[in-house]
Amino acid sequence: MIITKNSPFSKKEIGNLKETFESYIKTVIDIEQEICSAGADRHFESEQILLKQGSKQSDLWGGGIDLETKEIDFNSFINIRPKDKNTSNEIQDAKIREKYKKLTEFFFKEIYE
Repeated sequence: MIITKNSPFSKKEIGNLKETFESYIKTVIDIEQEICSAGADRHFESEQILLKQGSKQSDLWGGGIDLETKEIDFNSFINIRPKDKNTSNEIQDAKIREKYKKLTEFFFKEIYE
């Protein structure tokens, strides 16, 4: 199940999001519009949803959250964008990483409380 929204996910929604991978949720976040699309099997599925809703490619970054360790990762094939100075699966720009991290903590604040 994929859920796309601009407010934090509820406990029930987080339960639905972890249907794909029991303890891990893939996320794609528009770091400018502050919208998260989560729960996809592959990041590009969430990326396509956000693009159709008007997000700009350069604002979309992928990663995920491990629900057991609460660790956030910054790893996705959609992050490989040499024209945006990102040549790796990992988000390389420290400012973008920090913004992605803070937004992930906001959208998944239910697991951090």
